[in-house]
Amino acid sequence: MSREFFQLLRERAVEVHVQEHLRARLERGDRLRVKLGLDPTAPDLHVGHLVVLDTLKMFQDEGHTVVVIIGDYTGLIGDPSGRSVTRPMLSEQEIARNAETYFKQLDMVLDRSKIEVRHNSEWLASLTAADILRLMAKATLQQVLQREDFADRIKAGTPISAHEILYPFNQAYDSVAIKSDVEIGGTDQLFNLLFGREIQKAYGQEPQDIAVFPLVEGTDGVQKMSKSLPNYIGLTEPPEQIYGKTMSIPDSLTEKYMRLVSGLDRKVQDEVLAMKPRDAKAALARQLVRRLHGEDAAKRAEDDFDTKFRQRERPAEIPEQVVTNAADLLGVLVETGLAKSRGDARRLIDQGGVRINGEKAGLDGALHDGDVLQAGKRSFVRIRVR
Repeated sequence: MSREFFQLLRERAVEVHVQEHLRARLERGDRLRVKLGLDPTAPDLHVGHLVVLDTLKMFQDEGHTVVVIIGDYTGLIGDPSGRSVTRPMLSEQEIARNAETYFKQLDMVLDRSKIEVRHNSEWLASLTAADILRLMAKATLQQVLQREDFADRIKAGTPISAHEILYPFNQAYDSVAIKSDVEIGGTDQLFNLLFGREIQKAYGQEPQDIAVFPLVEGTDGVQKMSKSLPNYIGLTEPPEQIYGKTMSIPDSLTEKYMRLVSGLDRKVQDEVLAMKPRDAKAALARQLVRRLHGEDAAKRAEDDFDTKFRQRERPAEIPEQVVTNAADLLGVLVETGLAKSRGDARRLIDQGGVRINGEKAGLDGALHDGDVLQAGKRSFVRIRVR
Protein backbone atom coordinates (compact mmCIF):
# COMPACT_ATOMS: atom_id res chain seq x y z
CA MET A 1 0.00 0.00 0.00
CA SER A 2 2.88 2.41 0.77
CA ARG A 3 4.08 2.18 -2.82
CA GLU A 4 0.63 3.15 -4.13
CA PHE A 5 0.46 5.91 -1.51
CA PHE A 6 3.77 7.37 -2.65
CA GLN A 7 2.63 7.29 -6.28
CA LEU A 8 -0.57 9.15 -5.39
CA LEU A 9 1.42 11.67 -3.38
CA ARG A 10 3.82 12.19 -6.27
CA GLU A 11 0.94 12.78 -8.68
CA ARG A 12 -0.51 15.49 -6.42
CA ALA A 13 2.79 17.24 -5.64
CA VAL A 14 4.64 19.68 -7.86
CA GLU A 15 8.02 18.76 -6.33
CA VAL A 16 9.29 16.22 -3.79
CA HIS A 17 12.67 16.50 -2.07
CA VAL A 18 14.31 14.02 -1.62
CA GLN A 19 12.08 11.76 -3.70
CA GLU A 20 13.93 8.45 -3.43
CA HIS A 21 14.62 8.97 0.27
CA LEU A 22 10.93 9.53 1.03
CA ARG A 23 9.91 6.59 -1.16
CA ALA A 24 12.29 4.29 0.73
CA ARG A 25 11.02 5.43 4.13
CA LEU A 26 7.42 4.82 3.11
CA GLU A 27 8.07 1.44 1.51
CA ARG A 28 9.92 0.09 4.55
CA GLY A 29 7.02 1.19 6.75
CA ASP A 30 8.62 4.02 8.74
CA ARG A 31 6.12 5.95 10.88
CA LEU A 32 6.77 9.56 9.95
CA ARG A 33 6.10 12.91 11.60
CA VAL A 34 4.48 15.06 8.92
CA LYS A 35 4.49 18.81 9.51
CA LEU A 36 2.24 21.60 8.24
CA GLY A 37 2.62 25.15 9.51
CA LEU A 38 -0.30 27.61 9.51
CA ASP A 39 0.15 31.25 10.47
CA PRO A 40 -3.10 32.67 11.90
CA THR A 41 -2.90 35.99 10.06
CA ALA A 42 -6.68 35.95 9.44
CA PRO A 43 -9.57 34.10 11.13
CA ASP A 44 -10.39 31.86 8.16
CA LEU A 45 -8.74 28.98 6.45
CA HIS A 46 -9.77 28.99 2.81
CA VAL A 47 -10.51 26.55 0.00
CA GLY A 48 -6.89 26.72 -1.18
CA HIS A 49 -5.84 25.12 2.12
CA LEU A 50 -7.80 21.99 1.19
CA VAL A 51 -4.92 20.99 -1.13
CA VAL A 52 -2.54 20.46 1.80
CA LEU A 53 -5.20 19.43 4.32
CA ASP A 54 -6.35 16.62 2.02
CA THR A 55 -2.71 15.55 1.70
CA LEU A 56 -2.37 15.48 5.49
CA LYS A 57 -5.49 13.32 5.62
CA MET A 58 -3.81 10.88 3.24
CA PHE A 59 -0.80 10.64 5.59
CA GLN A 60 -3.13 10.32 8.57
CA ASP A 61 -5.01 7.44 6.95
CA GLU A 62 -1.67 5.69 6.34
CA GLY A 63 -0.90 5.79 10.07
CA HIS A 64 1.63 8.63 10.13
CA THR A 65 1.66 11.35 12.80
CA VAL A 66 0.33 14.65 11.51
CA VAL A 67 1.77 17.69 13.30
CA VAL A 68 -0.03 20.96 12.65
CA ILE A 69 1.91 23.96 13.90
CA ILE A 70 -0.13 27.06 14.65
CA GLY A 71 2.34 29.86 13.98
CA ASP A 72 1.26 32.17 16.78
CA TYR A 73 4.87 33.38 17.06
CA THR A 74 5.91 33.45 13.40
CA GLY A 75 2.57 35.12 12.67
CA LEU A 76 3.80 38.15 14.63
CA ILE A 77 6.55 38.54 12.02
CA GLY A 78 4.52 37.70 8.92
CA ASP A 79 5.65 35.31 6.19
CA PRO A 80 7.38 37.28 3.39
CA SER A 81 6.85 34.43 0.90
CA GLY A 82 5.45 35.76 -2.35
CA ARG A 83 5.16 39.27 -0.95
CA SER A 84 6.28 42.42 -2.75
CA VAL A 85 5.88 44.51 0.43
CA THR A 86 6.31 43.94 4.16
CA ARG A 87 3.32 42.35 5.87
CA PRO A 88 1.74 44.41 8.66
CA MET A 89 2.62 43.08 12.11
CA LEU A 90 -0.41 41.75 14.01
CA SER A 91 -0.90 42.02 17.75
CA GLU A 92 -0.75 38.99 20.04
CA GLN A 93 -4.48 39.39 20.68
CA GLU A 94 -5.31 39.28 16.95
CA ILE A 95 -3.12 36.21 16.49
CA ALA A 96 -4.76 34.44 19.45
CA ARG A 97 -8.29 35.15 18.18
CA ASN A 98 -7.47 33.91 14.70
CA ALA A 99 -5.72 30.78 15.98
CA GLU A 100 -8.75 29.80 18.04
CA THR A 101 -10.90 29.57 14.91
CA TYR A 102 -8.43 27.22 13.16
CA PHE A 103 -9.20 24.20 15.32
CA LYS A 104 -12.84 23.97 14.27
CA GLN A 105 -11.80 24.33 10.64
CA LEU A 106 -9.17 21.59 10.84
CA ASP A 107 -11.91 19.26 12.06
CA MET A 108 -13.68 19.71 8.74
CA VAL A 109 -11.01 17.57 7.03
CA LEU A 110 -8.82 15.87 9.63
CA ASP A 111 -9.44 13.56 12.57
CA ARG A 112 -8.49 15.82 15.48
CA SER A 113 -7.87 12.86 17.79
CA LYS A 114 -5.00 11.85 15.51
CA ILE A 115 -3.44 15.32 15.12
CA GLU A 116 -0.62 16.71 17.21
CA VAL A 117 -1.40 20.44 17.36
CA ARG A 118 1.43 22.68 18.54
CA HIS A 119 1.93 26.44 18.88
CA ASN A 120 5.42 27.54 17.91
CA SER A 121 5.46 30.04 20.76
CA GLU A 122 6.13 26.94 22.90
CA TRP A 123 9.77 27.01 21.81
CA LEU A 124 10.33 30.28 19.96
CA ALA A 125 9.11 32.57 22.75
CA SER A 126 11.60 31.05 25.19
CA LEU A 127 14.67 31.53 22.99
CA THR A 128 17.16 33.92 24.54
CA ALA A 129 19.13 36.49 22.55
CA ALA A 130 22.08 34.09 22.66
CA ASP A 131 19.88 31.25 21.32
CA ILE A 132 18.73 33.44 18.43
CA LEU A 133 22.30 34.41 17.61
CA ARG A 134 23.31 30.74 17.55
CA LEU A 135 20.31 29.95 15.32
CA MET A 136 21.11 32.72 12.84
CA ALA A 137 24.75 31.63 12.74
CA LYS A 138 23.60 28.36 11.12
CA ALA A 139 23.13 30.10 7.74
CA THR A 140 24.36 33.10 5.81
CA LEU A 141 22.59 36.32 4.91
CA GLN A 142 23.27 35.52 1.25
CA GLN A 143 21.30 32.27 1.61
CA VAL A 144 18.30 34.15 2.95
CA LEU A 145 18.41 37.02 0.47
CA GLN A 146 18.60 34.71 -2.54
CA ARG A 147 14.96 33.74 -2.03
CA GLU A 148 12.91 35.03 -4.95
CA ASP A 149 10.69 37.49 -3.08
CA PHE A 150 13.62 39.17 -1.34
CA ALA A 151 15.68 39.21 -4.54
CA ASP A 152 12.81 40.81 -6.45
CA ARG A 153 12.32 43.47 -3.79
CA ILE A 154 16.03 44.30 -3.74
CA LYS A 155 16.01 44.62 -7.53
CA ALA A 156 12.93 46.86 -7.41
CA GLY A 157 14.32 48.98 -4.60
CA THR A 158 11.45 47.96 -2.30
CA PRO A 159 12.34 47.97 1.42
CA ILE A 160 12.86 44.72 3.32
CA SER A 161 12.32 45.17 7.04
CA ALA A 162 15.05 43.65 9.19
CA HIS A 163 12.58 41.53 11.19
CA GLU A 164 11.51 39.68 8.00
CA ILE A 165 14.92 37.98 7.90
CA LEU A 166 13.95 36.12 11.08
CA TYR A 167 10.97 34.39 9.50
CA PRO A 168 12.73 31.56 7.60
CA PHE A 169 14.97 30.90 10.61
CA ASN A 170 11.99 30.61 12.94
CA GLN A 171 9.98 28.41 10.58
CA ALA A 172 13.03 26.19 10.10
CA TYR A 173 13.51 25.93 13.86
CA ASP A 174 9.95 24.61 14.10
CA SER A 175 11.16 21.55 12.19
CA VAL A 176 14.01 21.13 14.67
CA ALA A 177 11.69 21.50 17.67
CA ILE A 178 9.22 18.83 16.56
CA LYS A 179 11.79 16.60 14.79
CA SER A 180 9.94 16.75 11.50
CA ASP A 181 10.41 13.89 9.01
CA VAL A 182 8.29 15.40 6.23
CA GLU A 183 7.04 18.94 5.70
CA ILE A 184 4.39 19.92 3.17
CA GLY A 185 3.24 23.29 1.84
CA GLY A 186 2.39 25.29 -1.24
CA THR A 187 4.90 26.02 -3.98
CA ASP A 188 5.43 29.49 -2.50
CA GLN A 189 6.89 27.77 0.58
CA LEU A 190 9.64 25.89 -1.27
CA PHE A 191 12.47 28.11 0.00
CA ASN A 192 11.27 27.97 3.61
CA LEU A 193 10.94 24.18 3.53
CA LEU A 194 14.36 23.66 1.94
CA PHE A 195 15.83 26.08 4.48
CA GLY A 196 14.33 23.91 7.20
CA ARG A 197 16.39 20.98 5.89
CA GLU A 198 19.58 23.02 6.20
CA ILE A 199 18.84 24.15 9.75
CA GLN A 200 17.96 20.59 10.81
CA LYS A 201 21.31 19.38 9.48
CA ALA A 202 23.07 22.18 11.36
CA TYR A 203 21.43 20.93 14.58
CA GLY A 204 22.48 17.33 13.91
CA GLN A 205 19.10 16.04 12.79
CA GLU A 206 18.27 14.00 9.70
CA PRO A 207 16.79 16.58 7.29
CA GLN A 208 13.10 16.41 6.53
CA ASP A 209 11.80 15.38 3.13
CA ILE A 210 9.51 17.97 1.63
CA ALA A 211 6.61 18.05 -0.81
CA VAL A 212 5.11 21.20 -2.29
CA PHE A 213 1.70 21.41 -3.91
CA PRO A 214 -0.01 23.70 -6.41
CA LEU A 215 -1.42 27.03 -5.32
CA VAL A 216 -5.04 27.78 -6.14
CA GLU A 217 -5.87 31.15 -7.66
CA GLY A 218 -8.60 33.11 -5.94
CA THR A 219 -11.93 34.29 -7.29
CA ASP A 220 -10.16 37.01 -9.28
CA GLY A 221 -8.52 34.29 -11.36
CA VAL A 222 -5.13 36.01 -11.12
CA GLN A 223 -3.56 36.11 -7.68
CA LYS A 224 -3.22 33.11 -5.39
CA MET A 225 -6.07 32.68 -2.96
CA SER A 226 -5.00 34.49 0.17
CA LYS A 227 -6.46 35.45 3.51
CA SER A 228 -4.96 38.93 3.06
CA LEU A 229 -6.70 39.52 -0.30
CA PRO A 230 -10.43 39.89 -1.09
CA ASN A 231 -10.33 36.82 -3.35
CA TYR A 232 -10.72 33.87 -1.02
CA ILE A 233 -13.49 31.40 -0.22
CA GLY A 234 -13.43 30.71 3.52
CA LEU A 235 -14.09 27.18 4.76
CA THR A 236 -16.58 28.42 7.35
CA GLU A 237 -18.35 31.01 5.23
CA PRO A 238 -22.13 30.54 4.87
CA PRO A 239 -23.05 27.92 2.25
CA GLU A 240 -24.70 30.53 0.02
CA GLN A 241 -21.50 32.59 -0.06
CA ILE A 242 -19.33 29.56 -0.85
CA TYR A 243 -21.67 28.58 -3.67
CA GLY A 244 -21.93 32.10 -5.07
CA LYS A 245 -18.19 32.79 -4.87
CA THR A 246 -17.43 29.50 -6.60
CA MET A 247 -19.83 30.40 -9.39
CA SER A 248 -17.95 33.69 -9.77
CA ILE A 249 -14.57 32.12 -10.61
CA PRO A 250 -13.46 32.27 -14.26
CA ASP A 251 -14.45 29.20 -16.29
CA SER A 252 -10.75 28.57 -16.91
CA LEU A 253 -10.29 27.68 -13.21
CA THR A 254 -13.11 25.14 -12.95
CA GLU A 255 -10.90 22.16 -13.81
CA LYS A 256 -8.13 23.21 -11.41
CA TYR A 257 -10.58 23.61 -8.53
CA MET A 258 -12.22 20.31 -9.44
CA ARG A 259 -8.90 18.41 -9.49
CA LEU A 260 -7.38 19.99 -6.39
CA VAL A 261 -10.11 20.80 -3.87
CA SER A 262 -13.37 19.05 -4.77
CA GLY A 263 -12.59 15.87 -2.86
CA LEU A 264 -14.21 13.81 -5.63
CA ASP A 265 -12.54 10.76 -7.16
CA ARG A 266 -10.97 11.06 -10.59
CA LYS A 267 -13.75 9.28 -12.47
CA VAL A 268 -16.44 11.62 -11.09
CA GLN A 269 -14.23 14.63 -11.79
CA ASP A 270 -13.93 13.57 -15.44
CA GLU A 271 -17.70 13.17 -15.72
CA VAL A 272 -18.34 16.63 -14.30
CA LEU A 273 -15.73 18.30 -16.49
CA ALA A 274 -17.36 16.77 -19.57
CA MET A 275 -20.46 18.91 -18.88
CA LYS A 276 -21.12 22.35 -20.29
CA PRO A 277 -18.89 24.92 -18.52
CA ARG A 278 -21.71 26.49 -16.50
CA ASP A 279 -23.09 23.12 -15.43
CA ALA A 280 -19.62 21.91 -14.45
CA LYS A 281 -19.05 25.00 -12.33
CA ALA A 282 -22.45 24.55 -10.67
CA ALA A 283 -21.55 20.93 -9.85
CA LEU A 284 -18.24 22.14 -8.39
CA ALA A 285 -20.00 24.79 -6.27
CA ARG A 286 -22.50 22.21 -5.00
CA GLN A 287 -19.71 19.76 -4.13
CA LEU A 288 -17.65 22.33 -2.22
CA VAL A 289 -20.66 23.26 -0.10
CA ARG A 290 -21.50 19.57 0.36
CA ARG A 291 -18.06 18.63 1.66
CA LEU A 292 -17.88 21.63 4.00
CA HIS A 293 -21.48 21.96 5.21
CA GLY A 294 -23.35 18.82 4.13
CA GLU A 295 -25.92 17.76 1.54
CA ASP A 296 -28.85 19.78 2.91
CA ALA A 297 -26.79 22.99 2.91
CA ALA A 298 -25.65 22.30 -0.66
CA LYS A 299 -29.24 21.95 -1.85
CA ARG A 300 -30.30 25.14 -0.06
CA ALA A 301 -27.35 27.08 -1.47
CA GLU A 302 -28.07 25.90 -5.00
CA ASP A 303 -31.77 26.79 -4.69
CA ASP A 304 -30.86 30.20 -3.28
CA PHE A 305 -28.51 30.88 -6.19
CA ASP A 306 -31.09 29.76 -8.74
CA THR A 307 -33.72 32.01 -7.18
CA LYS A 308 -31.45 35.05 -7.17
CA PHE A 309 -29.84 34.66 -10.55
CA ARG A 310 -31.23 32.14 -13.00
CA GLN A 311 -34.85 33.02 -12.34
CA ARG A 312 -34.01 36.69 -12.94
CA GLU A 313 -32.76 35.76 -16.42
CA ARG A 314 -29.21 36.65 -15.60
CA PRO A 315 -27.13 36.34 -18.78
CA ALA A 316 -24.71 33.43 -19.12
CA GLU A 317 -21.84 35.77 -20.06
CA ILE A 318 -21.29 38.81 -17.86
CA PRO A 319 -18.61 41.40 -18.64
CA GLU A 320 -16.00 41.96 -15.94
CA GLN A 321 -14.53 45.27 -14.85
CA VAL A 322 -11.84 46.20 -12.36
CA VAL A 323 -12.94 49.01 -10.06
CA THR A 324 -10.83 51.46 -8.11
CA ASN A 325 -12.95 51.71 -4.94
CA ALA A 326 -15.41 48.88 -4.32
CA ALA A 327 -16.65 50.56 -1.13
CA ASP A 328 -18.10 53.48 -3.12
CA LEU A 329 -21.22 52.03 -4.75
CA LEU A 330 -22.21 55.31 -6.42
CA GLY A 331 -18.73 55.64 -7.88
CA VAL A 332 -18.71 52.05 -9.10
CA LEU A 333 -22.04 52.50 -10.89
CA VAL A 334 -20.58 55.48 -12.75
CA GLU A 335 -17.19 53.84 -13.34
CA THR A 336 -18.78 50.73 -14.86
CA GLY A 337 -21.11 52.75 -17.07
CA LEU A 338 -24.26 51.50 -15.33
CA ALA A 339 -25.10 55.09 -14.40
CA LYS A 340 -24.27 58.41 -16.10
CA SER A 341 -23.49 60.31 -12.92
CA ARG A 342 -23.51 59.95 -9.15
CA GLY A 343 -26.89 61.65 -9.10
CA ASP A 344 -28.21 59.17 -11.66
CA ALA A 345 -26.74 56.32 -9.59
CA ARG A 346 -28.43 57.59 -6.44
CA ARG A 347 -31.80 57.75 -8.23
CA LEU A 348 -31.37 54.18 -9.49
CA ILE A 349 -30.69 52.97 -5.96
CA ASP A 350 -33.59 54.94 -4.46
CA GLN A 351 -35.91 53.39 -7.06
CA GLY A 352 -34.77 49.85 -6.19
CA GLY A 353 -33.13 49.40 -9.57
CA VAL A 354 -29.69 48.34 -8.31
CA ARG A 355 -28.93 44.80 -7.14
CA ILE A 356 -25.81 43.08 -5.82
CA ASN A 357 -25.89 39.33 -6.42
CA GLY A 358 -29.64 39.60 -6.98
CA GLU A 359 -30.39 41.48 -3.76
CA LYS A 360 -31.61 45.07 -3.79
CA ALA A 361 -28.79 47.40 -2.77
CA GLY A 362 -28.95 50.51 -0.63
CA LEU A 363 -26.58 53.46 -0.63
CA ASP A 364 -24.37 51.58 1.84
CA GLY A 365 -24.17 48.51 -0.40
CA ALA A 366 -20.78 46.79 -0.23
CA LEU A 367 -19.10 45.11 -3.18
CA HIS A 368 -16.52 42.33 -3.12
CA ASP A 369 -14.45 40.59 -5.75
CA GLY A 370 -16.66 38.46 -8.00
CA ASP A 371 -19.95 40.15 -7.06
CA VAL A 372 -22.45 40.76 -9.87
CA LEU A 373 -23.73 44.33 -9.98
CA GLN A 374 -27.02 44.87 -11.82
CA ALA A 375 -28.71 48.11 -12.86
CA GLY A 376 -32.21 47.84 -14.26
CA LYS A 377 -33.33 44.58 -15.83
CA ARG A 378 -30.61 43.93 -18.40
CA SER A 379 -27.38 45.67 -17.38
CA PHE A 380 -24.90 43.46 -15.52
CA VAL A 381 -21.21 43.66 -14.68
CA ARG A 382 -19.02 41.37 -12.57
CA ILE A 383 -16.86 43.38 -10.20
CA ARG A 384 -13.16 42.64 -9.92
CA VAL A 385 -11.20 44.13 -7.03
CA ARG A 386 -7.44 44.55 -7.23
